[in-house]
Amino acid sequence: MSFRVLLMAFAALSLAVSIGSVRAADAAAVPARSDWNGFTRIDFTVAGRPCLLVLPAQSAPGRPWIWRTEFFGHEPQADLALLAQGWHVAYMDAKNLYGAPKAMAWFGQFYAHLVVQFGLSSRVVLEGFSRGGLYAINFAIAHPKRVAALYLDAPVLDIRSWPGRNRQSKEWVQCLEAYGLNEESLAKFRGPLERLSPLAAAGVPILSVCGEADRVVPFAENTAVLEKRYRELGGPIEVIRKPGVDHHPHSLKDPAPIVDFILKRALAPAP
Repeated sequence: MSFRVLLMAFAALSLAVSIGSVRAADAAAVPARSDWNGFTRIDFTVAGRPCLLVLPAQSAPGRPWIWRTEFFGHEPQADLALLAQGWHVAYMDAKNLYGAPKAMAWFGQFYAHLVVQFGLSSRVVLEGFSRGGLYAINFAIAHPKRVAALYLDAPVLDIRSWPGRNRQSKEWVQCLEAYGLNEESLAKFRGPLERLSPLAAAGVPILSVCGEADRVVPFAENTAVLEKRYRELGGPIEVIRKPGVDHHPHSLKDPAPIVDFILKRALAPAP
């Protein structure tokens, strides 16, 4: 066999191995599919983090989506109602980072992945349940033009209120570590309630659903402060108060007021 024939054979073998490697990588990258409440759920990773996207039976025009920032699947009635309206529901696992910069960097990659790879709308509704409120509002403040609306539910908006109320808790230790803070530097820390101006200037509408008797994430220290300051800045905000209700249950038994707010405010043209 001539050297030329050997060279051609080696090239063919190399090409076959290369194609096989690409196909293997593609197969490994194929998202896992499963059922979630009658809708197709896709699981995949971004930045090494578990992520998921739930698909509607038929996408609404513009491919809108709502992004649950924590506690995916808990009290999902609003998510299910939006799926029925053609919305997508997304989630990225960034647990135990309390909306800190590292989580926001991952969130930026996740947002770009869904917009580019899945063709979703460039303006998302962020859904922040409890500590998920920190993730939602911090991302919105950093990227107000990417956010169509905020739906916050009994949200943590001040780390001093939660988990800082209990300075001995493991959550407080995790939170300080996530933000690179200590008790001394905490005095100079500016949380989202002190940085609302970009959000208000962009006219991002906010809905907050809260129990007025919340003992875990006190209303007076979180949403009440947000409501007052956001209105003073000219930002649009609606608050649904649940008299006598503690931190749980989240959401509303009938999610119609939440869904109506999102459909009306989030689909309106950007200001």
